[in-house]
Amino acid sequence: MDSFARLPEECISTILSLTSPMDTTKFSIISHGFKSASDSDNVWERFLPPDYRQIISTSVSPVLYATKKHLYFNLCHSPILLHEGNTSFSLDIRNGKKCYVLGARKLLLSWGGCWSWTQHPQSRFSEVAKLKCPGSIHIRGKIKTQMLSSNTAYAAYLVFHLAERLNGLESSRTVIRFVDPQIGNSMIVTVEGTEKPESEGTGKIAQMRRDGWMEIEMGNFYNGEDDNREVEAWLIEINNPVGKSGFIVEGIEFRPV
Repeated sequence: MDSFARLPEECISTILSLTSPMDTTKFSIISHGFKSASDSDNVWERFLPPDYRQIISTSVSPVLYATKKHLYFNLCHSPILLHEGNTSFSLDIRNGKKCYVLGARKLLLSWGGCWSWTQHPQSRFSEVAKLKCPGSIHIRGKIKTQMLSSNTAYAAYLVFHLAERLNGLESSRTVIRFVDPQIGNSMIVTVEGTEKPESEGTGKIAQMRRDGWMEIEMGNFYNGEDDNREVEAWLIEINNPVGKSGFIVEGIEFRPV
């Protein structure tokens, strides 16, 4: 007999809410005593971000769900678009931490005349930025730390695509820094060099994502408790004066490591 079946469901729900989403799912499989409690809204409410209602209220499309568990996994597997469709929100399936992708329209792109705006069949956003002219490129994305999960280690990733030909994307340098918007002070967290995607050097290598795009880590940082700053991710240099046409930017993602 399953010994957990003797416990009140409320007690089991409390136990499960102190674990993790993945542990709760596993426990529901190995113990019949956990099955009913593992589907409880009280449990999955604890795994959702405290401000999830406010977040989903800004979705460009209605967010429909039958249970909190359903909502949790929907947000893990199907990112929603916020803020006029230029920001994407999802949850890390491991722990419910918040993930954001700033679409290309939310980024500061140097030499604006060298970029064109176009649609891409694999993009979650209505437009992406395509580099069409030679020259150095600088890309910057920033997000308020209060939007992210507190007491969490994050990394920023440039999400991009390579057209049939890539000219001149040799190497780049990236910077992660905190900025206090009230006094203008900034603190650099990481400065890193990255090698071109096809290289086998010591720099970071671009990885293929499950959504069909490529990404390269721009740096990492720790978001503490009650932090009220902005964090900026810069791709500050591509060291080659020749053309880099064929480089398509979807956005910059901030997600837990």
